[in-house]
Amino acid sequence: MLILSRLIRAALPEAGPQRVIALSSFVNMLGSGMFMVSSALFATRVVGLSVAQVAAALGIAAIVGIAAGIPVGHLADRRGPREVYLVTLCVQAAAMAALVTARSFGVFLVALCVGELARTASVSARAPLVRRFGDAELPRFRAYLRSVANLAAALGAVAAGFAVQFDTRSAYLAVVVGNALSFVASALITVRLPSVAPVERPSTVGRWLALRDRGYVVFTVLDAIMSIQGRVLLFGLPLWIVGHTSAPRWLVGAATLLNTALVVLFQVRAGRAVDGSIPGAHAIRRAGLAFLAGMALTAAAAGLPGWAAALLIAGGVAVHTVGELWHAAGSMELRFSLVPAYAQGQYTGVASLGTGLVNVVAPSVVALLCLSWGAPGWLLLGGVFVIVGLVMPVVVRWAQRSSPAYA
Repeated sequence: MLILSRLIRAALPEAGPQRVIALSSFVNMLGSGMFMVSSALFATRVVGLSVAQVAAALGIAAIVGIAAGIPVGHLADRRGPREVYLVTLCVQAAAMAALVTARSFGVFLVALCVGELARTASVSARAPLVRRFGDAELPRFRAYLRSVANLAAALGAVAAGFAVQFDTRSAYLAVVVGNALSFVASALITVRLPSVAPVERPSTVGRWLALRDRGYVVFTVLDAIMSIQGRVLLFGLPLWIVGHTSAPRWLVGAATLLNTALVVLFQVRAGRAVDGSIPGAHAIRRAGLAFLAGMALTAAAAGLPGWAAALLIAGGVAVHTVGELWHAAGSMELRFSLVPAYAQGQYTGVASLGTGLVNVVAPSVVALLCLSWGAPGWLLLGGVFVIVGLVMPVVVRWAQRSSPAYA
């Protein structure tokens, strides 16, 4: 236990704002991880909704939620990100608590929409805090936060597994209440951060700068397309393993565990090496090649004996995760290095808008290409990632030259 305690202390940032943000993020994602795994079962078993109603509510909430990022990010830039971020955490807590009373589709939908609006807003409000307190260690700090988030989400998923195992109304309500309390706890931790004064905006710059920055908007579109890779592992791979290969079904959980472990262990190392816009673009270029290689291995598992299919899929997941590490490092770097400090929240809102829109359609894209078309579809989608990666350095150089923030 003493050795474990020392390892944990060594992994944490030094006492101060970075540690506060890390602990707040961990608690936040711990609760969110619990809810994400069990939300559909809560809706059907406790609220009494049909599967179709649950799917519709989740889809509507996702679409509604993306509207909050840009205006709230702008508000955080102008009024101070700490206070705006605290408000978003409190709203998420209230929305989650309201789910406890949900007994109809309408109440469930409204609570989900409010929660998703606040969640998207919190991403935009938090970004200026990460930039301000990351300072000279920003690449490493961003990567560390992603590792923390993945670890917390995984632990939350394990905790939710107990609720699923008990499969009782009380167990599912405990998950919802636990998630609501996690937002409260996250806010209480965040209060320890010092208030951050807004960065002064030049008088020559218009209000909605991010939307006029064509280079950044194109980067956002390309990065959003690349982010479909996350749905490949979370949505496409489990269905591919069960329905199209002879690999054992326990590989579904093992693949998720392998992916999470690699991200937690190596994201900081991958992020540390990416410091600057061009290195960020090159990281995304490497990611596209890795995604194609990993998806080719996974596609090749169809028709093979169970042991051979399992080996190929495990190798595919490992290679895909290497691409995920590079993509995350490059994407996080570009979301900051292409952005003026006085508009970080607003630009983060634009990036969240692109990712949110793609996430709405990503399951359908993955289902069509990877599941309906089979191996050729896996290779086609991997080829799209390669093309996006190859184009990214050109777009980033253009974005640097054409940004209205530096005109």
